[in-house]
Amino acid sequence: MNHLRSIALVLSLGFLASCGGKKDAQPTSDVLKGEVRIDGSSTVYPITEAIAEEFRAVQPEVKVTVGLSGTGGGFKKFTRGEIDINDASRTIKQEEIDAATASKIGYLELKVAYDGLTVVVNPENTFVNDMTVEELKTMWSPEAQGKITKWSQVRAGWPNEEFRLYGAGTESGTYDYFTEAVVGKSHSSRGDYTASEDDNVLVKGISSDKNGLAFFGYAYFEENATKLKAIGIDDGKAENGAGPIKPSVETVKNKTYAPLSRPLYIYVNSTAVMRPEVTEFVRFYLKNAAKLSAEVGFIPMTDAEYQVELDKFEKFIVEHTPSK
Repeated sequence: MNHLRSIALVLSLGFLASCGGKKDAQPTSDVLKGEVRIDGSSTVYPITEAIAEEFRAVQPEVKVTVGLSGTGGGFKKFTRGEIDINDASRTIKQEEIDAATASKIGYLELKVAYDGLTVVVNPENTFVNDMTVEELKTMWSPEAQGKITKWSQVRAGWPNEEFRLYGAGTESGTYDYFTEAVVGKSHSSRGDYTASEDDNVLVKGISSDKNGLAFFGYAYFEENATKLKAIGIDDGKAENGAGPIKPSVETVKNKTYAPLSRPLYIYVNSTAVMRPEVTEFVRFYLKNAAKLSAEVGFIPMTDAEYQVELDKFEKFIVEHTPSK
């Protein structure tokens, strides 16, 4: 996510605090000191930063830093033991598991919210209102580079005009998820598109390009809905609903927006949970993620789902706390 959005998030949370908004956050029991180091996904960043702001209010002596080097970049730091928590918009890859094993780093995967990757076009584009997964694959597959360049090659009846593509950078978990869901293979797409880890670049591109098409997280679409047009996606599977489905809180929750609905994660280092500031931060995260993820535009899980994750975490703490 872009820095302007981060600033806006901090300001909005400050406003909530002045209005008594922080009283809803569940406080920790003891005064703690120390540091919690977090990095990773730009998609998950707004949730984690919102949690961190609330946590700092109840634990001002704990320094919580949240970076956004992308899911892949975060896992590189995580598997080297440089951070305590990695934000991730996809699950860990085998090569990252191997790197963690080589560094003797254990970890726990925790789901924190849901997201729907949103495919958008310029609002002045009157002919693209929906697409099938196969049509997206026609546009984005590696074989399409230099060959599929016009709308008319994607669907009969669309104009004989060149389209331009915008999307997440190749180190992004969003890129990995989109390519796996649409192309069929993670980290595989044509290379002649405007790639950026800064979603503002993608929004600016689409909002000024009548023939542009992009993808990014639902929260960022909502924040820029007046500049963009979200299109419905048809995965061709009757069990997910007939015809094209647009992303919304409801369709992501009930999984009819397929295949572009996805869970979001944090990964916690097993050594880090021996430090009370880290364990309390993660507990705080899971107890407040429903409220704060919704405030920053993501789709919260159910109370029962958060309890499952919290129970997993408590068990993880016991397993990795040295016996006295």
